[in-house]
Amino acid sequence: MAVPTLIIERGTSSPAPDSDGFEVFYRANVDRLHRALAVTLRREDLAGEAVAEAMARAYARWPTVSRLDNPAGWVFRVALNWATSWWRKVRRERPPVTEADQPQHRPPDRALAARDALDRLPDPQRAVITCRVLLDLSTAETAEILRLSEGTVKSRLARGLAALRHELNSED
Repeated sequence: MAVPTLIIERGTSSPAPDSDGFEVFYRANVDRLHRALAVTLRREDLAGEAVAEAMARAYARWPTVSRLDNPAGWVFRVALNWATSWWRKVRRERPPVTEADQPQHRPPDRALAARDALDRLPDPQRAVITCRVLLDLSTAETAEILRLSEGTVKSRLARGLAALRHELNSED
């Protein structure tokens, strides 16, 4: 899996405050954010671009972002918003691309079944499962990031996990 690399040009006039803190944050979170977005968006390439864009925005606002309770959640939300905007623009400009045209990383068989089952979930359920399971966010953090009520997060999580269990058990 190609993980996006963030290239930061440091100006000679005024370096970003606490850029070392950002580098630690970046290295600790970029891989899991990329994986979570790849699952949510179902596109490795788009996930990479979205994470790179969101990380660049986090770097530009690092003094503020670093003080948030969950900077990784902020980056995930910014990346998801950027990807959504990108999709809207693409849909206006050209016909949809078929899934066969998209490069896909193919995991082993059992993981493939789980990935396919996750791909078949509605986008809102997949986004909640990604935040709760892959990013290990709390219900409150997931609600805040996805701009939902906690009850909606719990409902979508329960329904999504039940659908996954059903699909994976029916394949055995």
